[in-house]
Parts: sequence; structure tokens; C-alpha cells
Amino acid sequence: MLVALLVASPASTIAAEPASYDVVVYGGTSAGVIAAAQTKRMGKSAVVVSPDEHLGGLSSSGLGLTDSGRQNAIGGLSLEFYHRVYQHYAQPDAWKFQTPEAYLAQAEARRASNTTNETWWIFEPHVAEDVFESFVDEFDIPILRGEYLDREKGVAMEGQRIVSITTLSGKKLIGKMFVDATYEGDLMAAAGVSFTVGRESNDKYGEVGNGVEVAMNNKNHRFKVAVDPYVRPGDKSSGLVWGMHDGGPGKEGSGDHRVQAYCYRMCMSRVPENSVPFPKPEGYDESMFELLFRNFEAGDLRVPLHPGPAPNGKTDTNNNGAFSTDNIGMNYDYPEASYEERDAILKQHTLYQQGLMWTLANHPRVPQSVRDAMAKWGLAKDEFVENGNWPYQIYVRESRRMVSDYVQTEHDCRRLRICEDSVGLGSYNMDSHNTQRFVTAKGTVQNEGDVQVATGGSYAISYRSIIPKHGEATNLLVPCCLSSSHIAYGSIRMEPVFMILGQSAATAAALAIDQQVPLQELAYADLKAKLVADGQQLVPAGKPKTIQSAK
Repeated sequence: MLVALLVASPASTIAAEPASYDVVVYGGTSAGVIAAAQTKRMGKSAVVVSPDEHLGGLSSSGLGLTDSGRQNAIGGLSLEFYHRVYQHYAQPDAWKFQTPEAYLAQAEARRASNTTNETWWIFEPHVAEDVFESFVDEFDIPILRGEYLDREKGVAMEGQRIVSITTLSGKKLIGKMFVDATYEGDLMAAAGVSFTVGRESNDKYGEVGNGVEVAMNNKNHRFKVAVDPYVRPGDKSSGLVWGMHDGGPGKEGSGDHRVQAYCYRMCMSRVPENSVPFPKPEGYDESMFELLFRNFEAGDLRVPLHPGPAPNGKTDTNNNGAFSTDNIGMNYDYPEASYEERDAILKQHTLYQQGLMWTLANHPRVPQSVRDAMAKWGLAKDEFVENGNWPYQIYVRESRRMVSDYVQTEHDCRRLRICEDSVGLGSYNMDSHNTQRFVTAKGTVQNEGDVQVATGGSYAISYRSIIPKHGEATNLLVPCCLSSSHIAYGSIRMEPVFMILGQSAATAAALAIDQQVPLQELAYADLKAKLVADGQQLVPAGKPKTIQSAK
């Protein structure tokens, strides 16, 4: 299939190896495609080396309810993406299973369309993928699909400058500049750049919302009823049921190695002719869902899903409640794991989430009211057709984070500090999903790590946060795994922001090539002028926002 694709599409071919480009982009995410498009717009050559066959990252793998925050903070090619989505839905034939009026009448869907600037913010996965492919076609971007960086010996360096990268299949790409647009930061790490994984303590950067959060944020996605954690209820010696870890959550505000939970953003359909039943996965084990059953039996009868409405009777389905699609505590090793180890983690997540959906729809210990609600839904038949209608990618909400000369913290998100070298704006809530499930002092189950704190406006993201610190890689930009604390990253980690930073990264790369300087020595005034000319929004809005720490 890959060979046929490369032969059929001139935009997806690549010259004989080794090939040399001005900018080599590693990662076919939304940030990667936009970075390559901006590079070509600036008259430079670019290539995208994508481990994934399908471009666009989570934007085209189920995350259709755009976490836009303040839409006026989004500009440049990121805004252009949502304009092209708008153009798609402006066509009558885009509405195969639903009228646009019926869709927009749904309460949550009202934020989908902005006719003022002709943008559309909620979309089906295949629509997003088509838009990213339109950028590839328009800018004639060569794509290497299904190619993974050789993380052991595939990064060649001269001093602190990356010379080339080589994939596991032996393809070598020489570049003047490199962009790590992956969600994992694999190129960044292989180039010896400083990074961290997990949560910092509040003391590390003088924050309030970082680290262990039991008392500070205790409202959402928690157990609201008393659920026993032991295999034999009340008998500690019988051991813990699946999904628990032994010991307490840790000291309030302390740091740890934990990362927020991952899930697949399923695209479901309630249109009978366009839905397929939730599959019962091979290896299904109902013991994985004992906490779910007990939570129902203790009185929490909510359907544990958030099926956000998308066009044509579909959804972007997200985690909701105490026991849902987030596979809490099962991803700690993922950021630094080998490809083989990651594959095993992903298979476990698929087993869990597909098993959860089958359980909610079919298991006799699930309340009839929940099964009845689930009977309206199935997986969208016309999405992810090459993968059994299951999303191509998992939602890696957080992985490695670079540690550079400027670390974005909640002080930036709250505008208590404003950098002088803005390359884009964020504005979404500081949002972390749960990181662990533990036994309380009362001997019941509880989740920890969920944080949802509004920023109260938009905030600036520093140029220094997307390049390594002085003394490290001089020709690498990192728009996704940028330099940020855990809690600030909870706001920055949104797809529109990744596209904004992908464009800014490419702009900096092209200017640094022209000026023949390391990225750390690029004149910000020149960068700012080009970003403004290209429609990037750089000036934050909103008053400084402070909150009190938990006592």
C-alpha cells in the first residue's frame, strides 16, 4: 500500500537518498505539516519524515472538538486550517447524514462555526486529514510515511549541530535545520537536548497548580461514591483490583514521574447506516472493569463518556467521570519507551478502551439505563476505515518536555509574567487529566491529577521555549514538546497552538538559514516582523490572574 501511495502521488515522493533539504521535519502531526508548509512558503526546501501513514496527528485522529480557547488568539496558517475546514462544510454535499441546521441546533455544536472570519472548529476526522493533504498538495511537500527515526544511532551531529537523521529503514536526510514535531520528542532526546518527564513540584517554579493535586482540584472526574478497591471487598490482604496502585497519592504539591492519562478519541455515530457495533476485543478480561461495575452498583449511574457532537451524527468522544476512556496509570513508561515497548503499551490501551466500550454496551453488570444509552451508538463506519474504524493514533496528552533557557510556567499562563519574544499565543484552560488511582485513608478508591483552571485570557509563548538552551542543539526547533512545566503544558498542548508554533518554528528556521546563525542567536526583531506579516497573533490579552494555593 505504501509503495502504491508513493508512486501515485508526486507530492509524496522523495528524491534518491541521501537527500538534502533546508528543513527536515520529523513528525507528521498538525505542527509538522504546517511547519513544512511555512518553510515552502518562505522559499526553502522541506521534507516531512512521518512515522504515521496518516497526516495531522490528533487533529485527524478523532480530536475534532477543537480546544481553541480564545479564537482571536489564533492566526496564521493555524487559522487557515480552520478556514479550509469551513470551506468544506460550506458545501452542501458535505452533509451526508445530517443538515447543518440540525447539527448547529445541538447545544455544544453552536461553537462550531464562526461566520465572521469564516472558520469551522468542530469537524470529522477524515475532513481534517483531507485539509492537511491539501497543504501537502498546494506546497508540493515531499512526505516519507511510515518512517521511524533510528533513536540509537540515527542522529549525526557535528558539535552541537545536527547534520542528518537516519530512519530505521536506512533513509538518510541531511538538513540545515530540523524540526521535531512529534508528540514524544524523540529527535530532541536523541540529539542530547535536556528534557523532563512527569510533574514538577510546586516549589520548582513557584507554582500553585503543579505536582500532586488531591486538595487543590477535587471536583471533576473523580469517584463521587464510595467504591472498595480490594479483590474481596473489605479484605486488604486479597490485593487490589485492576487499575489501582498501592500506596497513597504523595504529598500535596510534590513532583513525581507520572504523566496524565491517554485515551483514543473515538469517532462514534448514531446514524444506523453509518455505524458498526463496538467490537469485543481479543483478550477481553472483565476483571479490568471491576471498578466500573462497583461504581455503578454504589449508585453512580452516569454514562461515563463525553460524546461531543460532530457533524453528520458523529462525535469526538472524550473521557468523563470516575472510570472512563482514560487508561489511568498505564502510560508512565511511554515517553521514553522503545518502539517495541510503546507498541505493547498502545495495544494494552486499545484492549482496555475497546473492552470498556463493549462492556458498557453489553455487560449484564452495567445498568440497563446505561446499556440503553449506549445502544444508540457505534463506531463511525466511514472513519478510520483502514483500522477497523478505530483512531489511527492515541492521544498522547503529554510526554517529554524540553528544558530550555525559558520554561513556560503558570506565571505565563496567568500573565503574571510576559515574555519579550512571543512567537504565538495560548489561551485554553490549564488542563491535566488524572495521573493516578489510589486508595484513600478511608479505604476507598479515588483519582488524582485532574486540573482544570481557566487562564482568563491569552498569554505569550516564548521563542526560547521552542529552541534548546544555549550549548545544546543549535539547529533544532521543538514546537510540540516545548520547554514548559507540567501545568503550563496542560494549556499549551492544544492542536491550534501546535500549528501556531509549527509555523513560527519554520519561520525561525528559514531566517536563521538566511542569516547563517544558530537559532539561539537569531535576531528576534526579524522573526517578529515576519510573524506579524504572516498573520500570527503575538500580543496577549487579559488581566493578570492569581489564585490562592490550597491550605
